[in-house]
Amino acid sequence: MKSILNKLNLLVLGTVLLLTFPGCSDDNTSDLKLDGDTWLTALELNDTYTGVIDRTNKTVTVAVPEVYDTDAMKVTGIEVSEGAEASVKAGDVLNFSFPQVIKVTNGNVFLDYTVNIKHDEARILSFKLNDAYAGVIDQTKRTITVRVPSSVNIKNMVPIITTSAGATVMPASGQAIDFSNPVEFTVSYNTASAVYTVTVIPTDAPSAVYVGLAATLNELNPEEKEAATWMLNNIANSQYISFEDVQAGRVDLSECEIMWWHLHIDGGIDNMDKFEKAAPAAINALVKMKDLYNNGMNLLLTRYATYYAAKLGATLDGNNPNNCWGQSEESGEIVGGAWNFFIQGHESHALYQNLVMNSGETDKVYTFDTGYRTTNSTAQWHIGSDWGGYATNEVWRTNHGGVDLGYGGDGAIVAWEYLPKDSRGGIVCIGSGCYDWYAYGIDASADKYHGNVAKLTENAIDYLTGK
Repeated sequence: MKSILNKLNLLVLGTVLLLTFPGCSDDNTSDLKLDGDTWLTALELNDTYTGVIDRTNKTVTVAVPEVYDTDAMKVTGIEVSEGAEASVKAGDVLNFSFPQVIKVTNGNVFLDYTVNIKHDEARILSFKLNDAYAGVIDQTKRTITVRVPSSVNIKNMVPIITTSAGATVMPASGQAIDFSNPVEFTVSYNTASAVYTVTVIPTDAPSAVYVGLAATLNELNPEEKEAATWMLNNIANSQYISFEDVQAGRVDLSECEIMWWHLHIDGGIDNMDKFEKAAPAAINALVKMKDLYNNGMNLLLTRYATYYAAKLGATLDGNNPNNCWGQSEESGEIVGGAWNFFIQGHESHALYQNLVMNSGETDKVYTFDTGYRTTNSTAQWHIGSDWGGYATNEVWRTNHGGVDLGYGGDGAIVAWEYLPKDSRGGIVCIGSGCYDWYAYGIDASADKYHGNVAKLTENAIDYLTGK
């Protein structure tokens, strides 16, 4: 019997091979051309600006002045390997306000090169006093705020400063300075210069905190750092603390009304086990965190931090969002149109007031426009009888205990809240992939809708604290 089966298997394999290679010629040659080089060897824009090509990462960086319009730049020179062709030719005009991809093809092989514009910049990237107190930098307003304990002598403090590549700063890093009044620091590089105003604020008990896994704000990943920096620059008497600070009782939280945690994980997570492994410090601090929550502290939980609501005991069924994914920052999607989520039935909720709306669309919240790079990091609730455990929104409300506030295009719940009860505080959760603070390699300062991310956050904080 085994011999018959073996012969049958050989017959089937022979048939498959014949079907797979029907076009083989007698001389056993192929039309595929796989031996050509596909290098981009030179790129010039506007007759002036030459690209620096990184063959390893397949990127091209073109440096331009600090203030320079990149919306319509002409390709005035481009060179590739012998026999290769590029998807862009000399004379083409492209919008380089966001990364452009040039494909170099030689026969049947190709390489994609991502072209990024780098403006001259003179920026302070980090600022620390006495090697202990980190400053919060607002790059838009060119301000730096440093909060220190009231017992510290601020008349003789030493700043440690890092700047963008090649830039110089005055007063210089390492020089003792009196910070009794705001101090101006001037940073310069080529065509770029900026003046930062540093203000030192003695404070002991914050009324609002951004909590994170990192020991300091500057150690956060870019997505989280962007969010935390906004909070410390825009929410009065706010401070960054770590979960280890909470667990060890290092910070006086007796006056804290609101705690915000925005958790980003490249590639996303999709179950509680992965959350626990990614955020052990938050798990270790649960006893203290539950005590704070049960005694009235409010929480804003965004992106994968929404899992924490179940850990805090805010849910009825102990479940975390059941439909989650995400990309990584550097390979995130460049969107071809504005992204939004739906708020039908909740247009009057405090969360959605004073946003920039698209004309005639009162039931949608837009958060970024064409050209933005997003990781589409999502932590949402799939609703439906097909899978997920919740046949309808009403079943989700009854069984899980949340209140739905925003929806994805397929009806998934992407924004929700857990109302205060007895002595417990309230919790607002935003898990929409549209809620995104940081776009790798993209200047989103002129994005029509991206300011809505900050406004949503401000609204949530004001709502939770009763302002």
